[in-house]
Amino acid sequence: MSTLEIKDLHVSIVTDQGVKAILKGVTLTINTGETHAIMGPNGSGKSTLAATIAGHPRYTVDSGSITLDGEDVLAMSVDQRARAGLFLAMQYPVEIPGVTMTNFLRTAKTAIDGEAPKLRTWTKDVKAAMAQLRIEPEFAERNVNEGFSGGEKKRHEILQLELLNPKFAILDETDSGLDVDALKVVSEGVNRTIEAGGLGTMLITHYTRILRYIKPDFVHVFVDGAIAEQGGPELADRLEAEGYDRFQVEETATA
Repeated sequence: MSTLEIKDLHVSIVTDQGVKAILKGVTLTINTGETHAIMGPNGSGKSTLAATIAGHPRYTVDSGSITLDGEDVLAMSVDQRARAGLFLAMQYPVEIPGVTMTNFLRTAKTAIDGEAPKLRTWTKDVKAAMAQLRIEPEFAERNVNEGFSGGEKKRHEILQLELLNPKFAILDETDSGLDVDALKVVSEGVNRTIEAGGLGTMLITHYTRILRYIKPDFVHVFVDGAIAEQGGPELADRLEAEGYDRFQVEETATA
């Protein structure tokens, strides 16, 4: 079992108005085999947490720690974090003109594993994963995300997840912009990876609809850069019924 541990994490960014604190003391532990849903209103710090774990340079860690099996994640470069077993499915996947999906995926796999995969086995694995995610074969020779629809981009993110097989996946609003059919396909891909290798999952979402397909073990509610409440799957059901209004009221009352 591997453990991703976040302790008393404080993170800020520089804005036109000066330094702004985003995360205000987040503590969270995820073990492989566990699925943690991170929920909360817009601007509560969910995506900041994801980007900080991945090593985005815009975010400054003011205090606290992130460790992976006791190793200091914050001391690692972005590529070192990926090789250590961290994977980020981006909220807004970027286009990479001039780089085909085929080249991108094999280069990434080689970088993660330290050696190139055997071509015959790799080609078979890629085709099988693409078929399961309902990605047409011709997409393999298209440039990464170039001209892709929102749903196609999200499926490509999950294709990477399945092929790279990390220890921990941070899925930043993977459900945004997906219709019901695409949501089911993407969720099935995540579930396959969880079942195959005991993936530790941080699933960031506003809504409970993806949680009907990817069942969380734990739910954490973010409000104003901190965890306001946490519990089991029943907490997501309560959020669907009540929304986030009661947290906003509590935040106003304590301000």
